[in-house]
Amino acid sequence: MAFRLRRRMVMRWHVWLGWLIGVPLLLWTASGLFMASFPIDTIRGEHLKAETLALPAIRPVAPMLQGRAVQTLTLAQQAGQPVWLIDYADGGKSRADARSGRLLPMVSAREAGGIARSAFAGDARLIGVTRFSADAAPLELRRPRPSWQARFDDGTHLYVDAETGAVLATRSALWRVFDFMWGLHIMDLQTREDTNHPILIGFAALAVVSILIGIMLLPLRRTKGRSAPQGLKPGNKG
Repeated sequence: MAFRLRRRMVMRWHVWLGWLIGVPLLLWTASGLFMASFPIDTIRGEHLKAETLALPAIRPVAPMLQGRAVQTLTLAQQAGQPVWLIDYADGGKSRADARSGRLLPMVSAREAGGIARSAFAGDARLIGVTRFSADAAPLELRRPRPSWQARFDDGTHLYVDAETGAVLATRSALWRVFDFMWGLHIMDLQTREDTNHPILIGFAALAVVSILIGIMLLPLRRTKGRSAPQGLKPGNKG
């Protein structure tokens, strides 16, 4: 009798835990299925990034650093023009003309549009650019940098650094759906980066407990089925 009561209590716990974790399990499975359905290169928009052409044959001139210590100095090109991308030791960034060494001003809206068009391999049309400060950067950019958001009519957004002109990110419409699904998967729709928060850990722990209880109940159900009295076979009169 006591064994039956304990079994009923365990089964009741299993049912209630199943109701409690049913929604998270559905979200984890559905979001995981969606994310696994697309190649990661497609999500990252690799097919939307134009091939970088070789730099023209020039003798680069060292940039005018104005006495500031430099962490890294990178020779690159923007819309076909060779430039220095400068990372200062104090955390600042700037750019310089690689032909003259002259420091260049902040990137303008027109220049950001030109850089975005040259970096974009798709057929969509550029429909506008918007300036964002570092402390108001869009969530999809994922970095606190001043930037220009170049919008194309297929839903693609290219982000151009407002100080250096470097392309920071390529975000397609598919990427944004994927990002939302990732937020559901880790149960963090605010930053979509925190995989170590109490809600996720708590529901995952409850899911593990529910599965373990279900495994424990399997042999008990089989034993119950074997011990049940067999009914009369058809044709037996008793």
